[in-house]
This record gives sequence, C-alpha cells and structure tokens, in this order.
Amino acid sequence: MKKIFLILLSFSLIMSCKQKESEAIESDIVLFTSATVKNIFTDSISIRAISIDSGKIWYAGNNGKYGYFDLDNEKNFNGHVAKDTLKLEFRSIAQTSSHIFILNVGNPALLYRISKDGSQIQLVYQEKHEKVFYDSMQFWNDQEGIAMGDPTDGCLLVIVTIDGGTTWKKVSCGNLPKVEEGEAAFAASNTNLIIKGNDTWMVSGGKKSRIFYSSDKGNSWQVFNTPIIQGEAMTGIFTADFYDSQNGFIAGGNYEKPNQNFGNKAITKDGGKTWNLIAEKKGFGYASCVQYVPNSNGKQLVTVGASGLHYSSDSGENWQQFSTDKDLYTIRFMNDSTAIAAGKNKIVKVNFKTK
Repeated sequence: MKKIFLILLSFSLIMSCKQKESEAIESDIVLFTSATVKNIFTDSISIRAISIDSGKIWYAGNNGKYGYFDLDNEKNFNGHVAKDTLKLEFRSIAQTSSHIFILNVGNPALLYRISKDGSQIQLVYQEKHEKVFYDSMQFWNDQEGIAMGDPTDGCLLVIVTIDGGTTWKKVSCGNLPKVEEGEAAFAASNTNLIIKGNDTWMVSGGKKSRIFYSSDKGNSWQVFNTPIIQGEAMTGIFTADFYDSQNGFIAGGNYEKPNQNFGNKAITKDGGKTWNLIAEKKGFGYASCVQYVPNSNGKQLVTVGASGLHYSSDSGENWQQFSTDKDLYTIRFMNDSTAIAAGKNKIVKVNFKTK
C-alpha cells in the first residue's frame, strides 16, 4: 500500500508540474487588441500566393506576374512569365533554400523553378487536360515537395518531386483515395495543402468537403469527413492550417453567400480525424485564408476574406474584426506579431498590437 501511495504521489507531482508548465506558457502569450495595416506594394495584380524568405516577400499572381518585395531596402522586383498567348495565373508558390516555385492553375498546368538569385527560370513540369487545375504546393524539405489540384480522373491531382523540384512525377490514382462526385478544391490562398514534419493534409470542397491525410509524405492516405457546409459547387473548405500534428483549423463556407457565418469553420484536436463546428453564427463569413499565430500554443488565429481581417485568442471560439478590407486573399506570419497579407492589387504589412 505504501508503494502504491508513493507511485500515486509521484504521478500527482508530475501532472501538477506539467499543468503549471502549461499555465506558465499560456500566461506568457500576449493577446492582440488591434492591428495596423500598411500598404507596401501596389500593382494591377491579383495575388493569392505569397512566401516569406527572410526579408523578401515572394509573390505570384495573374497575367504571368511574379516577383518579390524586399523589406530591408523597400525595393520590388517584378518578374513576368510569357508562354505563347496564354494568360497565366499563378496561385501556388513554394520554396527551397535556393529556389522559388510557382504553379499555374489552368490548362496547361505549368510549374516554374526560379533561382533566388534571379539567374534562371525553368519550366520543370507541364500537364495538359481540359480539367487540370492546380490549387496548392508545398515542400517537406529541400528535396521533397508536393502539389495538389482538382480531380481529372477519379482522384485529386497530386505531383511530387524528390530532387529539389528539378523533375516532378504525377501520382497514379491507384495510389490515392477516390473522390466523390462534385468534390474538388479551391485555389483561394495556397492553403489547401498543409505540411507539419512528415504529416500532410489536403482539403477538398464543393459537393463534398473532406480531409485527406498522410503520415508518410504522401505514400499512403486516409480520408476523413468534415461538418463544413457542402453540397454545392462553391461550398466547403477553402483554407486550412495546423498548429502542430494534432491541432488544426478549417474555414471557408459558401463563396456565393459571403456573409453566411455558420457551417464555415471547424476545429480538430486529433490530427484531422474528427472535426467540430465552432463559433456558429459568430465572427466572419466566407474566408479564403486562415493561419495560426506563431508561438501562441494553438490558441490564436487570424483569417482574411470577404468579412475582412479577423482574430481569435481562444482557438476560434470568439472573433474580433481588426480590418474591414475584403480584398485581402492570403496571409502569412513573419513572426508572432507581424504578418504579410496580399490580395487585389496589393501586398500589406500587418502589425498586431497589444494595447
């Protein structure tokens, strides 16, 4: 009995220490009260894909435009890709330590590899199909990357690279889960595809809106249902983010009913296996991008979309509107209090305030 008592006492002390450690971490988290938005770049361009590379903000947009804004010297580099008479629209962007990758959404799908020093731009993958439409692209590391898109033959499009993006290979539908009728994806903000370590999530929308999960860099997949509003072509998940391997958030809604703020956001605590709707009839309506605030213990999130810029400090239960700008489509954090957002004709710097 004495031995059991000592074991229970030790267990109690351990749990108490862990609880105090967790409480200490949460007490160190500073909550935001407002945000200031500064325009840092303007052009005639629609930007749904940005990537932060130290002090440079790389972007990709419509009309074949791409480039970067250098925050250190406040200068901009404008690039342009021309391919016959095509009007290229880049909605996916990713990077390795030496290259930037941009991917065209429509037919033909064109993926370009751009050296960060500006010395080379190379077409490394192309695909022709009347239904081809790529939505998002990410890298696990400097050698291995993945891009995903709408189905053309019974499964989501998936291409992968294992040589730093020099070559890409299309994954056979035999190695991917089947999609359901009317299930596709949205190229709203390059957030249909999320990577944390080896864990990978793809999200779908339309008449069916689900989570595709891989624990082994895309070698095998599981599919999980979500309660997000679905059933019509422009409904479902438009964006997702994961704070870690367990905690994630999905958002979207009905693109054709941008003020509808129910059935449009959900949270998981088990890596995407199960989801629960949250903040029903509260906060934002249609959202094109959601991101966790870094170093916030998974408690703080921001979204941009038709309802403007919103912030939550309690894992998505309640939301504050920090900006009414409906023309921001995508956002990424530079650190735990500064973010870059982009959208219609602009890139902005967002500084979150604590007082």
